Amino acid sequence: VYRLVGGIAVGAASVISPAYIAEVSPAHLRGRLGSLQQLAIVIGIFIAFVSNYLISMATGSAEAPLWFSIPAWRWMFWMELIPATVYWVGAWLIPESPRFLVSIGRLTKAAAVFAKIESGDVQAKVLEIQQTLLKERKPKLSDLIGKNGMLLPIVWVGMGLSLFQQFVGINVVFYYGNVLWQEVGFSEGDSLLINVITGAINLITTLLAIAYIDKFGRKPLLLIGSIGMTLTLGIMAFIFTFAHLDSAGELILTHSQGIVALLGANLYVFCFGFSWGPVVWVMLGEMFNNQIRGSALSVGASTQWLANFFITITFPILLTRFGLGTAYGLYTIAAAISFFLVVFAVRETKGKELEAM
Repeated sequence: VYRLVGGIAVGAASVISPAYIAEVSPAHLRGRLGSLQQLAIVIGIFIAFVSNYLISMATGSAEAPLWFSIPAWRWMFWMELIPATVYWVGAWLIPESPRFLVSIGRLTKAAAVFAKIESGDVQAKVLEIQQTLLKERKPKLSDLIGKNGMLLPIVWVGMGLSLFQQFVGINVVFYYGNVLWQEVGFSEGDSLLINVITGAINLITTLLAIAYIDKFGRKPLLLIGSIGMTLTLGIMAFIFTFAHLDSAGELILTHSQGIVALLGANLYVFCFGFSWGPVVWVMLGEMFNNQIRGSALSVGASTQWLANFFITITFPILLTRFGLGTAYGLYTIAAAISFFLVVFAVRETKGKELEAM
C-alpha cells in the first residue's frame, strides 16, 4: 500500500514538475532549466546508490541488522524520508506559475512573478499569455483527439519519446545493477560500488546536457544518444550472448569480457545521460501548445511510467528464461528504433516561446 501511495505521488510530481519548469522559464533558458528535472532524478539515484553502499558496507550485507536490530535493507528504504521532506518544504517556497495565475485572472500577481524570474516588459508577457488563453478553452483530455477520432500526431510523438526512453532499458541498469553485476561474477560489495560509479557518470553527463542543450538543440542530442546507446547495448548483448555458462547455468565472463561489459554499460549510461535522459523531459514540457500541454504531458508521463513498469517486471523474466544476451538484444533494437523516431517525427523546439508551439 505504501509503495502504491508513493508511486502515485512520484507520478504526480513527474507531470507537474516539467510543466512548471517550462512555464516559468525564459525561452532561451528553458532547455537548461527543463533539464533540471532529469538532474534531480539522477542526483537522487546517485545519492540512493551511495546511501545503499554505505549502509551495506556498515553491516556487511543488506540482510544484516543495523540499528535497533532492523535489517539494513529497511533502513535503505527509510532514507527516502529525507528527500521527501525536503521536497514537501520546497513546494511551499516556490512561486505559482505565472501562466496559471493569468488563467485565473490574477494578473498583478502574475506580473510580479514574471518580474522576479524574467527581465524585460512583464506586462507585455502577461498580455501575450492573455491573448493566447482567449483563443483557448479549458484543457480537457478530449482536446488530444483529432477530427479523425485518433490522438493528435504530436501526442503520439510525446508518447513515443516517453516509451523509448524506457524501452532502451536504462532502468534495468539502475534498478537491477546489483543483480546484473553479481550475475556476471562480481561480489555484492563490488556490485554496489559499480552502481555508485554508474550513478556518478549519469550525474556528470546530465550536467553536460544542461550546459549544451540550448546550444546544440534537442534533436541533435537525441540522435547522437540513440546511436551511442545502440552501439553500446549491442556490444553488451554480444558479450552476454556468447559468454560461457558454468554447471549451474550462470554466466562466466573472462577478465577481458568483464572489462568490456563494464565499460560498455557505463558508456551506455553516458550516452543516455546527455541525451534521452534529460532531453525527453524538456521536450515533454515544451513541445505541446498551451491548450493541450497539461493533458498531453500527463499522457506522456503516464506512458513513461507504464513503460518503466513493463521493463521492470519483464527483465527478471527475460533473465531467467532467455538470458542477459536476449534482454540486451531487445534493448538494442529499441535504441535503434528510437533513432528513426527522432529523424522522422521529432521537431526542434530550441528557442521557441511556449505560445508559439
